[in-house]
Amino acid sequence: MKNHTLDRRALLRGAGTAIALPWLEIMSPKRARGAAGQIPLRTAFLNVPNGKHMPDWTPTSTGSDFELRPTLMPLSHLRDKFSVLSNLTLDGAAAHGDGPGDHARSAAAFLTGAHPKKTDGADIQNGISVDQVIAQGSSAKTRFASLEMGLEGSSQSGQCDSGYSCAYPSNLAWRNATSPLAKEVDPSAVFDRLFASGDSAADQKTSFLRKSRRQSVLDFALKDANKLHAQLGSADRRKLDEYLYAVREIENRLVNSERLQIGEDGIPNYPRPAGVPRELDEHCRLMLDMLTLAFQTDSTRVATFMFANEGNNRGYPELGAPEGHHDLSHHGKSAEKQEKLAKINVYYVQKLAYLLDSLDSIREAEGTLLDHCMILYGSGISDGDRHNHNELPILLAGLGGGRMRSGQHFKYPPNTPLCNLYLWMIGQHGIPADRFGDSTGMLEHLERS
Repeated sequence: MKNHTLDRRALLRGAGTAIALPWLEIMSPKRARGAAGQIPLRTAFLNVPNGKHMPDWTPTSTGSDFELRPTLMPLSHLRDKFSVLSNLTLDGAAAHGDGPGDHARSAAAFLTGAHPKKTDGADIQNGISVDQVIAQGSSAKTRFASLEMGLEGSSQSGQCDSGYSCAYPSNLAWRNATSPLAKEVDPSAVFDRLFASGDSAADQKTSFLRKSRRQSVLDFALKDANKLHAQLGSADRRKLDEYLYAVREIENRLVNSERLQIGEDGIPNYPRPAGVPRELDEHCRLMLDMLTLAFQTDSTRVATFMFANEGNNRGYPELGAPEGHHDLSHHGKSAEKQEKLAKINVYYVQKLAYLLDSLDSIREAEGTLLDHCMILYGSGISDGDRHNHNELPILLAGLGGGRMRSGQHFKYPPNTPLCNLYLWMIGQHGIPADRFGDSTGMLEHLERS
């Protein structure tokens, strides 16, 4: 065992199944000793619509002893593993003479820093997004260059916001100036991408039979799993068992979310054909679980996630906020609307906490998976009532593989470009870049000395 190593890209294989593995000590003796720079860095960009109620977001003090405002309280147990970055600006989302359309511009510019062309036709024009810059620099090392995920489908045409194409408010990732990358909203589809061995007719048939017989992907790879289990030390066996248990548990939840629901009249309430869970809460958790699995198995090192398309007007009756989110964001200083808006804002941060807790529960080398991540969470709109794009709500979580100072509130000079942060993040992936979007230099103070 001491002389045996396992390739980082090793898979558990079965008919129509290929299960990527989490990091195990057997994969490299040097990694087991915590050699610097050996664990891959993963980065995710999470976007929420309609801005925030900023008085409940922005700490009044800076440094490591900043106080958590009400919106951030769900993260109190993780305060050493995230930082709040204030005064960052997304100039590309400003009107610049184009009139209304702040929601479309804010989503389109959020990861590109570009000012999108105002059109509702096929002649869309934006810019490459930061996630795709990172993906192009690391795609050869993973099964998937990137993952684009969300809770609401993407559109590539039509008018959605004051003369802007629906491609702008419903997509974060842009391969280039004219090619947005549609996001996946079905957790079952993401699961199949992660654990199916291919797209051949035989693989698709196996996948169909597995689902129709309610079998697990683990059943098809059991022989390989048992063989590997016998080769591992006790710590790796425990880690593998925990991982496979988590895969099966998530798979069971996916199956349950797709089962027919029987109404009071005895007539089945058929599930959505795409397999998307009916309940928003479970839908969100499953999609975030898919993101965790993708990072845990090093299937990709960069992902984007939209909690909703920009300008979304979903109501949240379960939170006591049945009115539409977008409508509530235009609160006009109404105390009642601001109170309901605060509940929605806290809800989204609770989901962020769910993801960070999941990442932080997975041991990896001398730390956790979260320690080897950079998770950006925020919006391209600050105050939804004002539609301003300065003083944005931006949070950066994880330790970046030991590269990042965390547990801080950094307050930068007014109108510091958000793209300065992106330029810094690109650099952490070892990708040379002198400029990104409207950057004026790398964002300071983030790097651990």
